[in-house]
Amino acid sequence: MLRQLARLTRPVPAAGPAAVAVAVYADGNDEAVPARESGFEGVACVDDAARLLTVLCRVWARAPLRPIEAWARGLMEFVLWMQEPDGRWVNFVYDWGGSRNDEGPTSAVGENFWHGRALSGLTRAWLTFGDARAETAIRRGLEYVSAAGAPSDVRALHLEVGLRLIVDAGRTDLEPAAKRWADEIAACHEGDVLMNNPDERGTPHLWAHVQEGVLADAGAILDDPDLIDAARRSARALLEPAVSAGFGRVSTTPYDVASTAFGLDRLAAVTREPGWAGLAAEARAWFDGRNPAGMPVYDRRIGRVADGIDEGRVSGNSGAEANVEAASALLDDAVTSAPLVEDLLPHR
Repeated sequence: MLRQLARLTRPVPAAGPAAVAVAVYADGNDEAVPARESGFEGVACVDDAARLLTVLCRVWARAPLRPIEAWARGLMEFVLWMQEPDGRWVNFVYDWGGSRNDEGPTSAVGENFWHGRALSGLTRAWLTFGDARAETAIRRGLEYVSAAGAPSDVRALHLEVGLRLIVDAGRTDLEPAAKRWADEIAACHEGDVLMNNPDERGTPHLWAHVQEGVLADAGAILDDPDLIDAARRSARALLEPAVSAGFGRVSTTPYDVASTAFGLDRLAAVTREPGWAGLAAEARAWFDGRNPAGMPVYDRRIGRVADGIDEGRVSGNSGAEANVEAASALLDDAVTSAPLVEDLLPHR
């Protein structure tokens, strides 16, 4: 996973001499492919860079290798550079020269995933490396989200950041906002199932669906057992059936699986109830063949995760999101592979 992400990492000199980002997509030959789902979006984005930054900080905490730190700091430079003066983030660069996509629907500033993920990545980087610029960017970014609305799946990212700052940085001033955000998430449900937004109908998508895990942590940190109960009920109704079926939907991505495993992991840690950890392990087995294709999605020999499974077939492509989310879910594997990335990275 880290090896594939290193192959996809490129310099972005406009963001600074050490700044790097990661190519959004790669084809079957691992050639970088720009994002084009909503017109031409660009070659790299804050969304992926910030998530990789989070993973590398977690890896560095267990394997403090110089190439991992340099890689993480390079991504941090890119994320910092993409923040606007009002605290919001532009997502995509059109090219490796650093031309920003200021207006595209998947790039413009607003209440969106990339703002939340930028906050998450910079929070990890600040707590790991202590760069004061990251702390300043976090404060500016939080000021914006504190005053703006957001759907539950995005709000869960804000809540996760708030909880981490409360616990690891002593930011008790964030407790009222964290409680408000947690209550918003818990209130967005159909039956027992936590939904991604108020307009969603039917079974919610699992991509970026981390509400159960974040609410479980919120309940423990904010001393609110009702939040833990809401997380538990939704996991029983949504996550457990998905795992039991081997994620048998028509299309499943590594992010679907990683989000599910995260929720189950956090419930296991918070409740200490038997069963959650076993379900999380079953979820992770999807990467090694417990899936509708009956084939591995993660090629451990070359360190490469496929983009997903569509109609029973494993994709031949392997982009940033698939490998970042797999590395998050399979952190032990990512730590093991950390010494192997140096020769694959730029600026070595």
